[in-house]
Amino acid sequence: MNGMIRHALLLLGLLLAGGPGRVDAMPAPAQVRVVDTWPRGDDIALGGRAHFYLRLVYRTDHPVGIWVQGYFHGRPAPVGTSPSIRYDGKGDALGWLFLLKPDAQVDEIRIIAGDGSRDGTPVVATLPVHLSAGADAADDGADKPAWVDDLLAKQRDAGQAAVARDAAAPLSVGQTVLFYGLLLLMFALALGGLAVPAWACWRWRGGWRLAAAVPVVLMLGVIGQIVTGVAADPTSHNLWPFELLQAGVPSMLAIGVMALLRRSRGTRR
Repeated sequence: MNGMIRHALLLLGLLLAGGPGRVDAMPAPAQVRVVDTWPRGDDIALGGRAHFYLRLVYRTDHPVGIWVQGYFHGRPAPVGTSPSIRYDGKGDALGWLFLLKPDAQVDEIRIIAGDGSRDGTPVVATLPVHLSAGADAADDGADKPAWVDDLLAKQRDAGQAAVARDAAAPLSVGQTVLFYGLLLLMFALALGGLAVPAWACWRWRGGWRLAAAVPVVLMLGVIGQIVTGVAADPTSHNLWPFELLQAGVPSMLAIGVMALLRRSRGTRR
């Protein structure tokens, strides 16, 4: 629960800030070096969703994430890439990528390290290598070196440990107030999405009443879908507050536009 609350607060902070912001007094970039790859070579054909692995060594005086990015002719290539745990001090790290399209190609891999923000995550190393799909494609076969599975296991265990620590850590008073305040705001907006159009239906007459009834019907449809879905499968609408929010806000905006049109035409009822 605590982990979910922290992720919600992080998302709210990014939305309010308009995305990653500037970072003042940036720490020194991490030092990262590619020491091995699998498959090995400078021109490699990958089959299906076969992965290209990079064994990295790093040194940093502050916690960072390390990610890999595939480029072709200087532009981002359509590839899937590895997530990152937090690294600190020095040691080995693992990065990997795979081609998302049959005609995808990579001629350069850029390794970035930092806090994940746009300005705080510079390119710290590059690897020139040509990756493509081909008939005689390499795969994740039996010849894979031991370091690949060792680092994959280390990455998985560290990620699970981080999630457990985050979930177990107590929330501050400010975080708790902010989260539940956000939750109350969401419920108020969802309730308003039904109450405001219903009020308009009661107050307005003629065509305006029919127009105001449209958001009411849509909101009742969303609520009915959630109720029947949960009755059939209790896990089918775990994010139902967001569903109500997504329907409630446009509903209130529609009534607001109608109210402005009525006022501009001098309609009283």
